[in-house]
Amino acid sequence: MRQFTAVVNPTAGGSAGAAALLALARLLREAGADLHTEYSRSLAHAREVARDAGRRGRVVLAVGGDGIAGGVGGALSGTGAALGLVPAGRGNDFARALGLPADPAALARILLHNAPRPVDTIEVESAVHDRTVVLGSVYAGVDALANRHANRSRLLRGSASYYAGGLRAVTGWRAARYRVTVDGEEHTHTGYTVVAANSGYYGSGRVIAPDARVDDGVLEVVMIADAPRRLFFGLMNDLRTGAHVHRPQVRILRGREIRILADRDVPYGADGEVEAVLPVTLRVLPGALRVLR
Repeated sequence: MRQFTAVVNPTAGGSAGAAALLALARLLREAGADLHTEYSRSLAHAREVARDAGRRGRVVLAVGGDGIAGGVGGALSGTGAALGLVPAGRGNDFARALGLPADPAALARILLHNAPRPVDTIEVESAVHDRTVVLGSVYAGVDALANRHANRSRLLRGSASYYAGGLRAVTGWRAARYRVTVDGEEHTHTGYTVVAANSGYYGSGRVIAPDARVDDGVLEVVMIADAPRRLFFGLMNDLRTGAHVHRPQVRILRGREIRILADRDVPYGADGEVEAVLPVTLRVLPGALRVLR
């Protein structure tokens, strides 16, 4: 029977992380599994706990949203340890890409009985930050600014916080001039954002890259060009279904190594966390993480 260490973000989704684990924990223990719970004090602490549990052969459960999923998953990337996700945050986009159920009983069956399967991760390298590894996507532009606003929202949750954050960010945004190098070939781009996507989803269920797959060894590079604000709001609406990819303002490339620069300090984020500004270099790490799905 499997042994689990749950790493919980106690603030995810307004403390929904701890609540989500309660129902799941009962089911896992009734099935005979061992479960130990650790409440994270920070992403750095969550990574440390995850690595230690993984070294001891335990399955690590990331309980919360995309921030802790990316932090814990990144820490386990390349180690051979197995990761399980318990979605309980604002966005839960990587769990969505994996097709994980919200129902505790269905999720417990996956965690108890499914074999770990390899998924890709993203190595993130910046001149001013230590190398990190994340799971879902890296986004540079107005969406990073919107995500920063959403994370600071105390009144709104889930899609509502992202939509309100997006409105606030777009209002004051001016187009950035980017240089995007994909597998050695440079492309110029003026607009709202550049997204390197491993997962098809970001921003609480928005389908930024419909053709992205978490296990195909490449990243989808989605670039949204400058456009009148009214048209951009139409693009935002299209993100609900992925229909934006058919608009002429959207360009998509694919590659294994991507470098993104801009003409000013454009913020970038990854897996729901925004901590830095461009430039940044990204590399896909094929099959680097074992996930229960």
